[in-house]
Amino acid sequence: MVENTGNFEKLLEESLKKQKSFEGSVVNGKVISIDNTHILIDAGLKSEGRISLEELRFCDKDKEFKIGDKIEVYVERLEDKNGEPILSREKARKEEAFGEFDKIQKKNKTVEGKIYGKVKGGYTVDINGVITFLPGSQVDIKPVKDINHLLDVKQSFKIIKVDRDRGNIVVSRKAFLEASHGKTSNYMEKDFKEGKNVEGIIKNITDYGAFIDLGICDGLIHLTDISWKRINHPNDHLKIGQKIKVKIIKFNKESKKISLGIKQLSKDPWKNIEKKYKIGKIYSGKINKITEYGAFIELEDGIEGLIHISEMTWDKKITDPNKIVSLDQEVKVSILELDVNKRKLSFRMKLDEKNPWEEYVKKYKKGDIIEGKVGTIADYGIFININENLDGMVHISDIEWEWDNKSTSKFKTGDDIKSVIIDVNKKKQRISLGIKQLTDGPFKEKIK
Repeated sequence: MVENTGNFEKLLEESLKKQKSFEGSVVNGKVISIDNTHILIDAGLKSEGRISLEELRFCDKDKEFKIGDKIEVYVERLEDKNGEPILSREKARKEEAFGEFDKIQKKNKTVEGKIYGKVKGGYTVDINGVITFLPGSQVDIKPVKDINHLLDVKQSFKIIKVDRDRGNIVVSRKAFLEASHGKTSNYMEKDFKEGKNVEGIIKNITDYGAFIDLGICDGLIHLTDISWKRINHPNDHLKIGQKIKVKIIKFNKESKKISLGIKQLSKDPWKNIEKKYKIGKIYSGKINKITEYGAFIELEDGIEGLIHISEMTWDKKITDPNKIVSLDQEVKVSILELDVNKRKLSFRMKLDEKNPWEEYVKKYKKGDIIEGKVGTIADYGIFININENLDGMVHISDIEWEWDNKSTSKFKTGDDIKSVIIDVNKKKQRISLGIKQLTDGPFKEKIK
């Protein structure tokens, strides 16, 4: 009886040692049941273990497991608190990959995978179901603040470390790009010819433009090359991670810098514009920007010009364009200037209003004495309000016969004053006045 007990204890001890040796190793198992969240696996241990379907779908994207299928799993622990073994399909795939990745590293070959998550110090990369680590410093040749454009997109990597003891496989996109840079220098002139259309992914956006990842190198789209239309910021039209088609505008052979454009993919709206739009003709346009000095009017996509506040109304009391027009308002304008070389358009909106200067030149004559109030006082003279919408100017030299730079200090805004009309200029819409001309000059006194 004692002998039988001793044999049993010996057999049990040997069995436990054998099972204990399974920890940290890959074993063959068999799928015995499947529910909505897990599969149950018989791995020849004391009890069955579970693996989540989510882990299986990640590691074996192209395989659908069925009851009875064989599967390799990694035994992390023989028992948890419930007496079940802790199994891992992901670690089994990694163990399988260690040998393969070690060979790839020694041969300096390239692997492909997708960055799918952020972890401390870097990112996780899925390479055929094997989770590898990409340090933050190994993402690109230049530091990258935002890698959203790289997430879940197939990328090329170099394997820089295989640590079986720690269960780590470290990859580098930077090493791949640096290795490719030599090829880039040799073949860029052939692959990136000026005028060629290429595709890329927006990796960064600044105030002055956007950087495009072209694969083995980057290119820049300047703000002015995004659209034929006026735009305030690249963010209005572009998003990081967006895949776009661009045209190569310029390739600098020495610096290897590439200038790109989006608007160059479409026809230049200014080409032959003088055949479509004529000076003096009336056209419909839309207010797309209002400034302190006027507004920008768009006739069509990419064709816009400025209307100055002075060309909006004859009423000089109105100095705020917002009191005349509003954003997106449709207006009728006539073209005052069209300069194709400078790509410049200017408009007039005073179409239905009668030009008050037609009346002014009839009413006010040279030599007439008028009364008014002092308005603005400047270093070079004073302005006199002749009527509600008309001011005349007295130059400092026409205030008094013996004038100096203090001559304007004798007046205050609102003072009633008499002056004589020296000149009425309809073309320049200007009336020149004089105060000293109301009296005889000192030169006449000396003659007497």
